[in-house]
Amino acid sequence: MRIEFDPNTPIYLQLMQLIRQAAAAGQLLPGGKVPSVRELAVEYAVNPNTVQKALAELEREGLLVTERTAGRRITDDVEKINQLRAELARQQIDHFAGQMLALGFERKQLLELLTEKWGIGNGHH
Repeated sequence: MRIEFDPNTPIYLQLMQLIRQAAAAGQLLPGGKVPSVRELAVEYAVNPNTVQKALAELEREGLLVTERTAGRRITDDVEKINQLRAELARQQIDHFAGQMLALGFERKQLLELLTEKWGIGNGHH
């Protein structure tokens, strides 16, 4: 999968974020195998050393575990994955709210728009 990397952010950090998002979204399942360094390097058209650095950091964070003969897997700690999902959601909300505030929306206006969009408070979800 060819993606455009942000030239202002180290690629290994962007790869880490892609893998976190895939795990949080269920594209990489708890306990599921993670593609090899070589496979990921080819898929994202990046240096294998960059992929190795990203995977090593994710392992240090506890999202990935290494099994000597089976390679890397996503942790089977569902609570850890749920925490990751919540953290990624908070990051997205912070980014969105920042953009809306920069457009001149006040918090109350933003809440009204979200309420209108999602039907919060009127029985719709």
